[in-house]
Amino acid sequence: MAAQKMTADPTSTKKEKQSAIVRLGEKLRPAFNRWIARDSVVGDRPVFEPGVFSFTKDLEANWKLIRQEVADIVEKRTPLPSLQEISPDHYRIATDNKWRTFFLWGYGYKMHQNCARCPETTRIVEQIPGLNSAFFSVLAPGAVIPRHKGVTKAILTCHLGLMVPRDRQNCTIQVDDQTLAWEAGKAIVFDDTFYHEVHNRTDEERIVLLLHFKRPVSYPGKLAAELFLGGVRMSPFVQSARRNVEEFEALHR
Repeated sequence: MAAQKMTADPTSTKKEKQSAIVRLGEKLRPAFNRWIARDSVVGDRPVFEPGVFSFTKDLEANWKLIRQEVADIVEKRTPLPSLQEISPDHYRIATDNKWRTFFLWGYGYKMHQNCARCPETTRIVEQIPGLNSAFFSVLAPGAVIPRHKGVTKAILTCHLGLMVPRDRQNCTIQVDDQTLAWEAGKAIVFDDTFYHEVHNRTDEERIVLLLHFKRPVSYPGKLAAELFLGGVRMSPFVQSARRNVEEFEALHR
């Protein structure tokens, strides 16, 4: 009897390639971050003045339009998935259902159905240079996001306060050694590769528009940033989260 020719399992091969990319990215990440920080046009600090980034003026000028769209979603009791439902890789910091999300963009992928429900917000965020992600972040009363840090200095984070507890001094984010309280209509910009944590010690929800955008970087650091972000975008982490958002949208149409 002739020996059967063994063929590789395409699914297994794909997973092995993805795992290899992830391992390589983790190995190179510290060097890439140093490279990006060195060539950052805006410096390397935990918290930035919002005015450094011109798009924040447009966000703040239109915050009531944006707030109205998320208010409509909340008032209609639209199901909002917890972050751990969308991205199981966040289980260490999203251990319950107190951090919920409504994605418009995720790592460069547009969530068309959600964007159609928020046309003004979509119009505004699509003008942001280097937009990577945009979503409404809803933090329930008593919620805690424990101390953690992000992956890459290629991305900066912006929060636009939309619905802020009246006792806002007890609803805060600490970035490195700075403690910040959200304010309705005001933006906060920070680098999430510095350790940060969030506490909502009030009995009200906190809702912000959370944005990730590309850090302004000159060459050659810009090349490192683009290479790393390209790898992240194709990683199982991002592709899985993208599928989860699309499936959630389809289920709740």
